[in-house]
Amino acid sequence: MLPLIETIGLTKQFDAITAVDQLSFTVNEGELLALLGPNGAGKTTTVRMLCSILKPTAGTARVAGYDIVKDAPQVRHVVGHLTEFPGLYLRMRPLEYFDFFGELQGMSRAETRARAEELMKHFDLWDARMRRLGEYSKGMRQKAALIRAMLHNPRVLFLDEPTSAMDPHSAKQVRDAIADLCARGHTIILCTHNLYEAETLANRIAVIRRGRLIALGTPGELKRDWLGLPVWEVRLAHPLGQPWPNLNGHLQIESMDDVSLRYRAASPEQANPLLLERLHQVGASVLTLSEVPRGLEDVYLKLVES
Repeated sequence: MLPLIETIGLTKQFDAITAVDQLSFTVNEGELLALLGPNGAGKTTTVRMLCSILKPTAGTARVAGYDIVKDAPQVRHVVGHLTEFPGLYLRMRPLEYFDFFGELQGMSRAETRARAEELMKHFDLWDARMRRLGEYSKGMRQKAALIRAMLHNPRVLFLDEPTSAMDPHSAKQVRDAIADLCARGHTIILCTHNLYEAETLANRIAVIRRGRLIALGTPGELKRDWLGLPVWEVRLAHPLGQPWPNLNGHLQIESMDDVSLRYRAASPEQANPLLLERLHQVGASVLTLSEVPRGLEDVYLKLVES
């Protein structure tokens, strides 16, 4: 797979403050990278540099093959950018608004109208096309801003909190649209505080703190690297009434009581059947045996608080 986004030592300073510090990563074609970090970590500054809105102080980056400094006009043409605060022209009606941005991207009026109608119908805004944007709810405005970012069918999308202020149905529509864009080869960087959204959508996750990259990997890799082996739990229908079976080092016990046992196992494919066999031998009634869910939140909190 080809990298559509590549940064090498990307740095941005504002006077004495280093907002982004030696950031290096790649994002492949058709990949979604979730960019996570606390407020002030440098996420928005990074995206603004990658959109050729801000010039880096040091380092380089390329987006869809274009240098973000030398080829700034081309970069702005191949990216779509949804900001956290979209800044819509509230006196305009949506089709007028999309006509304006379509023209900026070199689209014909017919192309713009056809694309705008397709997207407005997809996001349930078509029936509100005659209302001014200032009359839209916050969630509707967020949808309109997302349509603006997607209007010219960009190869690369930067999305900052795309489902904020949306009701659950609208948020699912947006998540489905984002997943579909990735499936069709678009490359996306998603900045979000919604960890469920990041874990659901992202191929890989990058966590930055104080402008530095502190972790990068798939959700599974980050959980393994920062939380250790998976935790398993066996629950019994009735109290065991005797000590739990000793599996000679196969299990790392986390907790136990009369009806439940939590443990880690380096080879659960061996340890789990063996534990069930020993419990059956002592007449225990096993109710469930399952892996204890561990969310991205556990990893994130450990990273940013360490």
